[in-house]
Parts: sequence; structure tokens; C-alpha cells
Amino acid sequence: MTDTRNADLTFGATDYVMYLAPVNTAAPTGFTDPTTDWTCLGWITTDGGTFKIDESTKDITAAGSLEPIRTLMTSSTKTLQATFLEGLNPAVRALYDNVPVASLKPDTTSGVATYAFPDKPNDLRYAFIADTIDGDKRMRFYMPNGKITDRGDEQPQTADVMGVQMTLTFFKGASSSAAVTRTIDYGSVDVSGFFPAGGGGS
Repeated sequence: MTDTRNADLTFGATDYVMYLAPVNTAAPTGFTDPTTDWTCLGWITTDGGTFKIDESTKDITAAGSLEPIRTLMTSSTKTLQATFLEGLNPAVRALYDNVPVASLKPDTTSGVATYAFPDKPNDLRYAFIADTIDGDKRMRFYMPNGKITDRGDEQPQTADVMGVQMTLTFFKGASSSAAVTRTIDYGSVDVSGFFPAGGGGS
């Protein structure tokens, strides 16, 4: 087989941007910029976002076999973890504190916003976009129905800005749309060799 290694097919995130919108907001077409329905979550650490798929299975055993006779897929959870650097970004703050974004609107006279943390956690859902950029190559995740399921410690400090670390978990959207959709722009890289005219390749 011919050596087809291509360094241009490597991908390093030179930029990473996330947005949120009301749950089940439709995704922008292709890589068009999000509309005014979407709010930017600001600067993110150079680690970018850590996307993870966690799958759980259960083996079924039976008499007469030393190996499982069947394996059931019991769950498949998709999450994304990121550390946001704009600790006073109203959208970021609202996600972490688990309050509606409107709670962060400052008083028109004092410029101050005051709100109580919920005694019982709110089940606040949003749509999310995560854009990763490497030159003219891009990837976009679209998640129509997500929520914050884990929060890092909050630590205002002198030596660094206060990072806001959160883990988002994604669920199916309206009309059972996929929990996560990925869109890829290969840029100027020619990948036609992976898709022969006869429909081969896997």
C-alpha cells in the first residue's frame, strides 16, 4: 500500500471559541458566523476544550460458556470540559452559578447585579457551538441540548485570572436530533484519495 501520510491532516487548535443560545436553537449553516441568538463565552485557556465519549456496557453471561454470550450497550455520554477565562462574562457566570442569564443584568442606576444561588439546582438547558480553528481548517461541534453537570473550584487569586472550569453534558435535541453533530472543513487539504470513485473506503 502506498504511504499516504500527510502532515497537513494534523490538526492543532490555533483558536477555540464557544457560544450558547436557547435550547434547541438551530445550528448555523456550515461555518457561517452564529446569529444574534448566540452569545460568545469569551476567551478560553490554551488547553481548549476536552471532548469525551464515555460508553458503558454490560456483559451477559450464561451457563455453558466461559465468555459472555452478549454485550449490551447501556449508556453513551458525551461531554466537553473547558476553562473559561472571562470570570465576569455574564453568560459564563450564569452557567457556573446555575441561574438565568437575565439574573446578571446590572441595575441601571448602580451598575450592580445581585442574585441568590438556587437552593434546588435549576435544570437550565442551552444549545452550544464549539469552533476549533487551525489555519483554513476548521471543526465545529453543535449541541442542541446541553447543561452544566460539573464545576471546578472557584479561586480568585493574585497570581492569575480566575478561571471558570465547567463540564457540559449533551442530550438529544428536539425531534430526537443528535446530541452532538460535527462539521469539518478540510481547507486546502485534498482528501479525495480517501473516497475512491467506486465508493470504496471505510
